[in-house]
Amino acid sequence: MKTHRFFPVAAIPLGVLLFTLSAQAQEHTNPSPDDRLQMLMDMVDRQQREISSLKQRLTDIEMAQRGRGLTAWDTAQIAQVSPGDGSAAGSAGTPGGGAAGAAGPTSAAPIGETQQMQKSESDSQRTPAEEAVVQAQHAPLFDRKLTIDAGISYSYYDRRQLVLSGFLALDAIFLGQLNLGETKANVWTFDVNTRYGISDRLSVAFDVPYLYRNSDFISGGVGGASSSISDISKNSANIGDVNASLYYQLVKENANWPDIVASFRVTAPTGTSPFGIKLGTPDPTNNNLTTPSRLPTGNGIWAFTAGLSFLRTYDPIVLFANVAYTYNMARTFDDISTIEGTTQPAKVKLGDIVQVGAGMALALNDKTALSISYSTAISRATKTAPLGGSYTTVAGSTTNAASLNFGINYAINKHWTVNGYVNAGMSPDAPNYVIGLRFPYTF
Repeated sequence: MKTHRFFPVAAIPLGVLLFTLSAQAQEHTNPSPDDRLQMLMDMVDRQQREISSLKQRLTDIEMAQRGRGLTAWDTAQIAQVSPGDGSAAGSAGTPGGGAAGAAGPTSAAPIGETQQMQKSESDSQRTPAEEAVVQAQHAPLFDRKLTIDAGISYSYYDRRQLVLSGFLALDAIFLGQLNLGETKANVWTFDVNTRYGISDRLSVAFDVPYLYRNSDFISGGVGGASSSISDISKNSANIGDVNASLYYQLVKENANWPDIVASFRVTAPTGTSPFGIKLGTPDPTNNNLTTPSRLPTGNGIWAFTAGLSFLRTYDPIVLFANVAYTYNMARTFDDISTIEGTTQPAKVKLGDIVQVGAGMALALNDKTALSISYSTAISRATKTAPLGGSYTTVAGSTTNAASLNFGINYAINKHWTVNGYVNAGMSPDAPNYVIGLRFPYTF
């Protein structure tokens, strides 16, 4: 007899379950095109956030290793956080952590920061060439180091003046006397500037200049003859006006802020005062030529200067700018007269000065940098007043001294740097040109 085998009915639910699981697995292994696209977009978005976070952390570590990081205001905010806050303690205790906490791990890097973030950790500090630019254009380094900065400069002035004493006849013929005056001045300045960083934000400086001046006074038109010329030379050498400066770093450069340094300088009237110097006629054949009995080496007054300087590094470019205001204190002199045998006590108020400058430097390599900048100093009019009287303005005493400046900085080693510069006068009140060298040595 043939035996029949029947399919077990109890196996039917198990088959349905297996079919369902197989269908779900098939659905997961073969998602729809829209689902696959959404998955890819989510993955790309997560990767972009991770890359942005890593870039920001690298930037913060680089800024911290350069000696920059938290701003003064960020430091005050962290100080207000309780010590029990683990995240704050970790941010303050790790290199770059404070800056990361202030800027946030996902904040976008500013323009030019890409090149900085691509630098390796060993190259994240300022190069010697960049440090030379900082010292020359921005402010002393705030790292508790003593720097002796010796320098020498040469300034040349050439001023010509045509004086007409007479009148025009028939609007074409001049009747009277001609006096052509010219002054050529050569000024050599030797100075030693001593700087010391008290803390990572506070620095002091003291500068002592010594000046040697040589001036040639040339006058033509003796007796109405333009071919007759007198030439008298004068020399003087003495200490100039010494000054002391205080620098405070308000903000250290980070991902969002440039270096911002506030400064205050006091200048003492230690040089030879220009007031009370008598004028004479050293050439008895030329009454048109008058020369001073001596040449001044200082301003003769106390001056106070407050300023702000800004610096931003976009490797290999360094941008810098500064603004300052100088207040010249009024002072009473026993004599301001230029006439021999005449004494005229009076009070003098030199015009206050506004200074503005900006420029950039390009690091050619780790040791050499070139810089170019423009600066101007605008002075208000000088006023004088007799004792007990009111002020009167000195005619023609307002000035605007503008110059275009070129410099080169070379770091010989980590201690010694050479800074050379040439300034070209852009206005009649500025020197024709200035050439100088400085040799800062950091211990």
